[in-house]
Amino acid sequence: MRTSAAPVTSAPFRGLTAFLYTEVLVQAHETLAMGTSMIVQGVLLVFVWILAPGLIGVALLGAILFSMFAMGQRVLNESAYIRIDHKANDLYLAGPLSPEAYFLGISAGILVVYLAPVVLLGLLAAYVVHLSLAVAGLLVALSATVWLFAASIGYVFSTFFRDNRAIWAYASLFFNVFGVLPPVFYPFDKFPAALRTVALLMPPSAAAAIVQHAIGVTPLSVGQLATAAGGLGVETGAVFLLAIWWARHTVQGN
Repeated sequence: MRTSAAPVTSAPFRGLTAFLYTEVLVQAHETLAMGTSMIVQGVLLVFVWILAPGLIGVALLGAILFSMFAMGQRVLNESAYIRIDHKANDLYLAGPLSPEAYFLGISAGILVVYLAPVVLLGLLAAYVVHLSLAVAGLLVALSATVWLFAASIGYVFSTFFRDNRAIWAYASLFFNVFGVLPPVFYPFDKFPAALRTVALLMPPSAAAAIVQHAIGVTPLSVGQLATAAGGLGVETGAVFLLAIWWARHTVQGN
């Protein structure tokens, strides 16, 4: 980010629409990236379909949550690419537009472009699992929360890199490890009992556990539900506020 002092606009989120529209135009031309955005989900769904077809509904719900989580990696990649290769964020943030609008505009633009395959997964999940309106609404809310967490942490992480070559390995490792290994694509009760509390404190698997409980696959205790919902809400809120503060802080050069 910028290292020279620059005033932060007094109007919060000013320029959000402009940044969102610009990012949609940029991402809409990344046809290869769009075409490969569902590779991990597709491979895992095929394996589940072959090895445990009775769990395909759980896997589809997990694929939705993982897709929202993986958008954080695209936010990380895009933010770092703009900053390192194009130095364009200096130009964007030299004017009266707010730095938090820059962060949210990039994130929302990526969401708009990559949402279509997620909606398709949602339709398949609704058909296979027979989701009620209440559970569907819960899934949407949890997906949005996971996305906000991932986008926020992706943006913050993007400012730590100085070389794009280092990004691909670390970003892919982080988002795939925390989105695939925990019980996101498979039932929560199949995860080692000693590590279940840890899983309930990871946003993707916490959201997956709540959805699995809602459809009756893996009933959770009141304490487990409170841990999952509370952890997801607190962590997302904290990371989102951190991302806003960090965006303003790095622009000011403090």
